[in-house]
Amino acid sequence: MEQITVTSSVNAPVERVWEYWTNPQHIMRWNSASEDWHTPRAENDLRAGGKFSSRMEARDGSMGFDFEGVYDEVEPHSLISYTMADGRKVRISFSENDGFTEVRETFDPEGTNPVEMQRMGWQAILDNFKKYSEAQ
Repeated sequence: MEQITVTSSVNAPVERVWEYWTNPQHIMRWNSASEDWHTPRAENDLRAGGKFSSRMEARDGSMGFDFEGVYDEVEPHSLISYTMADGRKVRISFSENDGFTEVRETFDPEGTNPVEMQRMGWQAILDNFKKYSEAQ
């Protein structure tokens, strides 16, 4: 199955974008696709072989799941790649140009939901990250 890519151009320097993307205190504030979801817990051991975990839940408590994996590669302010708990791969690149930071996420789709639905969900989270990063 073909990989999916989502991108965003964030009006912030790469150092801030990296900090907001990787710091659990920030992750809990932007990591949701819509207002009726949130991330009450996030942990991040940002190094090759390190693990990360975020608890994503519906605000009404009706459902939730753990999003977790292990880092394969970490290049500060440039690249993060990891393997999710289900074996799928994700690669995120960060590149700054004229004060904007391009964030590009490429990931293996899962086989349950339609590809377009997955693309829209990941893009919505990335859009929320952009909004949060630019408002700070």
